[in-house]
Amino acid sequence: MSISIYRLTVPMFQRGLGSLKTYLDKAEAYAKEKNFDPGILISTRLAPDMLPLSGQYQRASDSAKFTLARLTATEAPKFEDNEKTFDELRERLEKTEAYLAGFSAEALEGTESRQITLPGKSGIVLPGDEYVATFALPNFYFHVATAHAILRSQGAPIGKRDYLG
Repeated sequence: MSISIYRLTVPMFQRGLGSLKTYLDKAEAYAKEKNFDPGILISTRLAPDMLPLSGQYQRASDSAKFTLARLTATEAPKFEDNEKTFDELRERLEKTEAYLAGFSAEALEGTESRQITLPGKSGIVLPGDEYVATFALPNFYFHVATAHAILRSQGAPIGKRDYLG
């Protein structure tokens, strides 16, 4: 028995976005408890050449929505990538979740064989199932894990259970 593309994408993305929402709640409470500007967390990077926390949220959101758009040959909603507060990041996650909720299992039937061109200039084309397994999910979880690492590096009280949902 094979697993459907729907089960590999929509619930996985929803779970990861749920973890990101938990991180926001805990990070905001941490900033209030320690009495510092939460913008510090939002602009923190793990390394100078990496995106800040806000960018990790934006890319996780983009990974989820663009994966489904590519698989279904539809347009994903466009977001401005200008979030600077916890509330703005929450709003972005909510819009992404609403978009994901619009997909049914039937909408993704047959997409395992749809040819997907990887973003960027590589020109690599993969069938939908390989695209999900080797690019879309690893990319999404990279950004969720990096957001986790940024917040932990700053002392926010999040842990493995928060990551796992």
